[in-house]
Parts: sequence; structure tokens; C-alpha cells
Amino acid sequence: MHKTLNIIALAILLIATSCSNKYSEPIQNALAQSGNNAHELEMALANFKGEQKEALEFLIQYMPKHDLEELSAEYLIENIKYAYIARNDYAWAKNLDKDIFFNEVLPYASLNERRDYWRPDFYKRFSKYVSDASSIEEAIWAVNNNILSELNVEYNTDREKPDQSPYESIELGMASCSGLSILLVDAFRAVGIPARVAGTPNWFNNSGNHNWVEVYVNGQWHFTEYYPSGTFDEAWFLERAGKADKSKPEQWMYASSFKPTKLHFPLVWDDNIKYVHAVDVTDRYIDLYQKELARNNSQNSVELQVVMLKNEDCSLAGNNRVKAEVSLIANGETINSGETSGSIDDMNRYLTFKVEKGTDFSLSFINANGQLVSKKVTAISENQQIILFHNQKI
Repeated sequence: MHKTLNIIALAILLIATSCSNKYSEPIQNALAQSGNNAHELEMALANFKGEQKEALEFLIQYMPKHDLEELSAEYLIENIKYAYIARNDYAWAKNLDKDIFFNEVLPYASLNERRDYWRPDFYKRFSKYVSDASSIEEAIWAVNNNILSELNVEYNTDREKPDQSPYESIELGMASCSGLSILLVDAFRAVGIPARVAGTPNWFNNSGNHNWVEVYVNGQWHFTEYYPSGTFDEAWFLERAGKADKSKPEQWMYASSFKPTKLHFPLVWDDNIKYVHAVDVTDRYIDLYQKELARNNSQNSVELQVVMLKNEDCSLAGNNRVKAEVSLIANGETINSGETSGSIDDMNRYLTFKVEKGTDFSLSFINANGQLVSKKVTAISENQQIILFHNQKI
């Protein structure tokens, strides 16, 4: 009788031990923090095996507590399912190291934005643009060049909040630089392109904060923006990033990370949030800027920032800027063209041209009366900001 009881007790102990060891210690800890939502996480885990189960375990292990308590099994299952559809569909995703795929493609969020159910929809929206891409570079520009027309979301200072989720921005048709960056990261990730939000809490000259996007290409990180320049690592802010003081963390460049790091991403709209992780990438931006300086010096070129204001009585402050197409003309030929920033654009964003020192050129545009106006600029020797007026007469 005692022997039978001992056997039963041992069997019960083995079953209990087996159940308690069903998950690794990090997953057990996460489930313990998830409260009444633990069954949703376990339902999701039960749907996968192999690498896909490992992928879900990665997310659960590093989720913020509120995600552990709120995300449904359906949400997590669809996120894994569509992330792996992209991984299987595209060579650039298939060839990614697992660590990069887990941390820079798989995550369902970048910062503290609302957790939207974006991945299936974004896969359908953006897969058509990359279907013929033969490389990750082609895929990146295919997404970057079409996201505005696909989503119809513009930068606008009238947006409701800086940390909008994808569908909050789509519903409004407007977003901050942070909201636009979240959209672009999700669009990239939807088709298997590793991407993350990058940014700074304050430029070296105290002109404010900014966020943008980094993409991982053949073993290296490069930056781009929602409004692309068409070239990696080229944007209006490179000089400001490159002049960051490394002794001042508030001037650093940060890149977001889903898995924990030694740093948190500085969210200027809520300094109390510490669960968004980050890595310090300041040195890379300083290096990029120094290389650009060397190129410019060797090419004897200077940078021209062009601003269009309503009239001569206006200043840069307030809603006085006008969007207008401006052409750079030298020796009778159009060398370059672009659109100036409007009143709702980022105050730090300018139409920028590079020209050779000492050369003569002109800037032409259509004024408020529909007339072609030309402004001559002669022999500039250093970086300059040129202000044009939309009501200027011939």
C-alpha cells in the first residue's frame, strides 16, 4: 500500500515538474507578469514550433509589462505568421541572421505607440512594390518612394500627438516626424526589411529634437526618412547630427531596440517611459559628417538652404513659409530642383542645394501671380541661407 502511494506521489511530482519546465525561465517570468492574460500568451505559443516558436518567445521575453497584460493570442499569431511570410517570400529577409530578424523585423512596435494590428494590412499594401526588386536596396527605395502615395499621410504640426500609431496617423492624414518614422519602419518590416527608429532629443545647437529611420543593408546600418532623398545617409540634419557633443547624452543619436540594452530611447513627449530600449549610434553620424566635410572640401562646394516666405514683411517665425518648386540654374541649364518647406513642415527642414564655391547661378520659381521669377546669386564662398518671397514681382 505504501509502495503504491509512493509511486502515485512520484507520478504527480513528475507531472508537476514537467508542467513547470514547459517554458524557459524567462518565459515563465513573463507569464507570471502577464496576470489574467497568461492564457492568451500560452495559446499563441501553442500555435508554433521550431524557429517561429523561438521568435514568439523572443517577443514575449522582452515585452513591456502592459503588452504582456493586453496583447491577444490572435494579435501575436498574425504578427508571427506575416513576419515569416515575408521571411519566406524575399531573399533579403530569408538571408538575414536570426538575431537581426528577431530584433529589427519581427517586433510589432517601435516606441510607445498604440499597438495596432498593422502587419497583415501593411504586407498587402507594400508587397506589390517590392515584388520585382532584385536586391534589398531596390526594395527599400520601392517602399520609401511609394509610402506617401500609399498611405496619404503628410508631416503636419497639427497632428494630435507626436507618438501616433500607424492607424492614428492614417486616419488623420498627418503625423509628426516620430509618427512618420513609425509608419516607415512598419512598412519596411512588413516586407522583411530590417528597420528601426533613430533620433536625438536635442541637436547640438538646441534647435529641437528629431526622429528618422535606419535600415540594415548587407551588414551595415544606413539612414533615410519618410520623405526620401533617394540616397542613403543624406538628409538636412546630417550636419547637426555630426556636431553632437559626445559628453552630452541629450545630444546623442539613439536607435531603438526591442531587446533590452543599457540605454533607453529618449521620448521627449514622456520622459517617464523607460521601457523603449536603445543603442548609442552617435559615432557613426559624426563619422558620416566628417566624411561629407572631406568630400565637400575636396569638391570645393558649399551648401545653400532655400526658404520661401509669403512676402517681404514675413519672418521665419509663425506660419509664413510657402511650399513652392524652386530650380537651381547655371549657364542657362537647370542643375537641380526641389520644393521648399511649408508653414506646417518641420522648422529645421530646408530645401538644400550644393553648389561650387565662387560660381554664379540663379534660383527660379513661379510667384503668387503665376509669373516666373528669377533671383541671381553670385560667387558665394560659404554655406548660406537664401530667402525668397512668393509675392515677388518680376
